[in-house]
Amino acid sequence: MHENHSAPHRRIVITSLGAITAHGVGAEELWQRVRGGEVAIAPLRELAIPGLPMAIGGEILDPPRPKYDYLTPLGLTDPEPAVDYALIAAEEAMAGAGLGVLEDGAPPRPDALPAHRWGVAFGSCNSGIRSAEKAVRRAVAAGRAVDVAELGLGDDRHLLLVPPQFCAEALSAAFGLKGPVLSVNTACASSAHALAHAVEQIRAGRADAMLVGGSDALTETAYYGFNSVESLSSRPARPYSRDRDGLSLGAGAGMMVLVAAEVAAAAGAPIVAEVLGYGMSADGYHATAPHPQGAGAARAIRSAIDTAGLAPEDIPYINGHGTGTPKNDAAESNAVRAALGEAAQQVVLSSTKSMVGHLLGAAGAVEAIVAILGLRDQMAPPTAGYAERDPACGLDPAPNEARELSMRVAASNNFAFGGANACVVYGRPGTARPAPEPAPADEIVVTGIGVLMGAAADVDQLWAAWSGSTTEAEQHKGLRLARVTTDPGAEIPAKSRRRMDRLGQLAVATSQQALAAAGLTAHDTVGVVVGTGVGPMSSISRFFEPTVTGGPTQGSPAIFPNTVFNAAAGQVAMVLGAKGPTSTLTSGHAAGAAALGTAYDLLRAGRAEAVLCTGADELSPYALDAYRGAGLFTGRHGRDYLLAEGSITLVLERAAVARDRGVTPLAMLAGYATTCDALGIARWDPRGHGIERAMRAALAEAGVDPAELTAVWTAASGLPTVDGPERRAVDRLGLNPNCARHEPKRVLGDPVGAGAQLAAALAVTAWQHGAEPGPVLINGSSLGGTHTSFVLRHPSAALTRS
Repeated sequence: MHENHSAPHRRIVITSLGAITAHGVGAEELWQRVRGGEVAIAPLRELAIPGLPMAIGGEILDPPRPKYDYLTPLGLTDPEPAVDYALIAAEEAMAGAGLGVLEDGAPPRPDALPAHRWGVAFGSCNSGIRSAEKAVRRAVAAGRAVDVAELGLGDDRHLLLVPPQFCAEALSAAFGLKGPVLSVNTACASSAHALAHAVEQIRAGRADAMLVGGSDALTETAYYGFNSVESLSSRPARPYSRDRDGLSLGAGAGMMVLVAAEVAAAAGAPIVAEVLGYGMSADGYHATAPHPQGAGAARAIRSAIDTAGLAPEDIPYINGHGTGTPKNDAAESNAVRAALGEAAQQVVLSSTKSMVGHLLGAAGAVEAIVAILGLRDQMAPPTAGYAERDPACGLDPAPNEARELSMRVAASNNFAFGGANACVVYGRPGTARPAPEPAPADEIVVTGIGVLMGAAADVDQLWAAWSGSTTEAEQHKGLRLARVTTDPGAEIPAKSRRRMDRLGQLAVATSQQALAAAGLTAHDTVGVVVGTGVGPMSSISRFFEPTVTGGPTQGSPAIFPNTVFNAAAGQVAMVLGAKGPTSTLTSGHAAGAAALGTAYDLLRAGRAEAVLCTGADELSPYALDAYRGAGLFTGRHGRDYLLAEGSITLVLERAAVARDRGVTPLAMLAGYATTCDALGIARWDPRGHGIERAMRAALAEAGVDPAELTAVWTAASGLPTVDGPERRAVDRLGLNPNCARHEPKRVLGDPVGAGAQLAAALAVTAWQHGAEPGPVLINGSSLGGTHTSFVLRHPSAALTRS
């Protein structure tokens, strides 16, 4: 049962659930209070929001400490609540999974899987931003100037807890899970997207079980932000009700264990539900407001139903996004009507947010848990606080009281800033349904490249910089930096450019380049997947800093939409019209590689015809303080390290689509794999065994023997603690003596989330400049030991296979 095999329609079951919310610790506690209509939204008691003394929310009071200690190894003392909540919910889920984790070398057991067959998919909106907020306030208390251009946070190591990937890697380390580890940040759809990506990992045979979910804490940034766009209510939210006037924020986490059905059956694991289908889309409409007719959301709902092999009349219950804001609730109701047609008049559409608040990135997981337990008990949970029917909504919200409801399946909606939509359909154990038509198997090819990095404004200039082995660097408080010297907004329409931060401009500019190079016009079946390691830290600081001294009225509603990690992907969708599946991966320095893998999976599953896959990061003051505080990038340890800014986009297409357009591919993406060392935040296996597993698995998926490789494009960046293990792992592959080893980051700088795209762009261009036309291997690694390797084949291989 442990064989690694691809099965596009492999059944995926859920064996256990875990939760912590304002209703307490435990999934069952959450369900019993929700089905009883109990509202846990109240005036805040432990979190102070200066300037908003009457703030309310679904606050978690006196939470327990998780068993896993992630602070001591880092020399830290102040816990990050988002990490704590994720670990607490995961403890419950793993304890009830009915499936153990075998350590390396342990004898096989029917009720356990080897550690490398277990993975993690974690979603969050704000991740560790609470730690950044506290660092800023400590700086103020210490009398240091807090300025957007020069933050003065010093070497506060608690900034290490801010990146989303570190929470994912803490989960991996806490339970010894060494398979794929993904960090997903699509704002309020994050954990729903994490579940979708986990499904594809299991179906592709890269894992047999995945710990999946999301976590978010209450933060000053969220309160000030939603206050700035006038979305907060002064009373508990009243979704779908005529008198609704805004949302209520909440804190918490939801985690679940997804397992291949045949693996769960062999282990005798409990089965609480089955994942029947999912759908993803982009609105491409507005940074914060949904399409008023719910067009994008309707596409996600229809996709989820279709891939589940169901008809609209098969859906009796939907756990709605239901935020309580006038526009969102009306748009969602319109989306449900558009997706279900006449069957919408019989569906129950209720909102869990009316009781625990809006949990942002954790909403998808927590609301899925409620839907799943509703399926178990044949009970539609209520919408609390509902007062009067609103014709603009008009569907049945199960007002104020739970209702017995016979149902085999239930759906859960989650929609986010940037127009990122998701819907997941769950079934009771053993739900019988006709199998959907399989998507036609197809190879995935690269058809266009766009580049902005250092002084290079296109792929030819990038090649010239690489060939000349020269990059201009500036010195900045012990760090060596290479910034983009070209104005990324120069070719973006002024009206669109005004709404973007620098990260968004970088992503849009290179996506425009790549589309033009591919001869492609974006449309409803072109997706967007962005990988960013640092994210929109300049927008977060520009938004938060003025509120520290000036209060909530200084929070800019123009800046707030750009504080979510998926804002750049949303801008690409809006400006260029790419309205297919969209997602944002935040796997640190492996983010671009994770994005390529996710785009590959979406295309192989038939979810899109083409995907704009971007790796992008900017050098913001917050990010630079975090790099200095880590101590790895300055002094003697980092004397050879060059931190770069940049964005690189690859257009990935299904080969048949490219062939029908008459386009000659630049390369074929033949396979990939992701693994984790599972040693904790900012720790690598010094032996390089994790990255070796990633390389060997990618080669196996691509059907390439190590001796066939003509080049390896490594993740080496001048950091001995990470470069050494990779070098040792590559040595063990058994390469042909003529196989070249390239270290592009050592020459051009480390562009954080764009590292894999950098290597891919150079590998493709090398073929065009006479390099041997054989397969090449590309590595991307996070600083916490998550590794993604993928194989590119020469375009002649793609043409032959077509």
